[in-house]
Amino acid sequence: MATNKFFKSLLFTLTIAISLFGLCVENSSAYPVFAQQGYSNPRAANGKLACANCHLNQKAIEIEAPQAVLPNSVFEVELKVPYDLSKQQIGANGKKADLNVGGILILPKGFKLASSSQIPKEVKAKNKGVFISPYSTEFDNILVVGPIAGKTHQELIFPVVAPDPSTNSDVKYLTYPMYAGANRGRGQVYPTGEKSNINAFGAVQAGQISEISTSEKGESTVTIIDANGTKASQVIPAGLVLTVKTGDSVKVDQPLNIDPNVGGFGQEETELVLQKPARIIGYLAFCFCVLLTQVFLIIKKKQFEKV
Repeated sequence: MATNKFFKSLLFTLTIAISLFGLCVENSSAYPVFAQQGYSNPRAANGKLACANCHLNQKAIEIEAPQAVLPNSVFEVELKVPYDLSKQQIGANGKKADLNVGGILILPKGFKLASSSQIPKEVKAKNKGVFISPYSTEFDNILVVGPIAGKTHQELIFPVVAPDPSTNSDVKYLTYPMYAGANRGRGQVYPTGEKSNINAFGAVQAGQISEISTSEKGESTVTIIDANGTKASQVIPAGLVLTVKTGDSVKVDQPLNIDPNVGGFGQEETELVLQKPARIIGYLAFCFCVLLTQVFLIIKKKQFEKV
């Protein structure tokens, strides 16, 4: 347990350092390490991934993986995270910033992240500056990456090595499910349950807006007076565009600003076959025997016709 906590702390430090100094991701709060610290298993019993608890918007993603792999083989799983590159998000400081992306890949047990010596040079070139890590010491078959710059990483490539059932008795030659999720942009909810500034903020009470003031930091304070004369003030984070003005009447939970969310999270699943080499050899031998039999039948037929 202590080792697992140390591993998570180490991943947190590395992720923050790489994000700040190596990947130039501005004002990002979409760290997969938040899920690592809050959930021992990122996939719930109903199939929902933990990332969806903070990234509330749904966006499509694509997963590309081989249909079947051989034991000890290295293969790629690619997650595509498409979005409009012209769009920008609101950073934590209220300023415009490019979208960041992140991803999670849940492999069958026994499958792991390929070591540096096993990864082909072309994959290393594609993943330059990208830090992929296991979710935890307990779940080394779950891989996470991000946040990284979305403009240059709309395709997340995970180099994976397949296990060998001859050396691992827990692994069988079967068809396994594989789950993946990816997000673009910051989340709407922090791990503490608080809203981020990537939200439409609703009015705390019904009434008329009596005053709207702006602080030096760019935050807007909206004061609402209800029918009984009760005042309620609400702070709208900097960078958000208000849809109301002084004198407007509002209802409870009516949005006071334009929804700034341009990102979202998506998840997909596919199947992967761990293929036994002897089965392939047997299948090829069977096909060869069928082909040979057909050839002999044709030859025999020709001989019969001549007679």
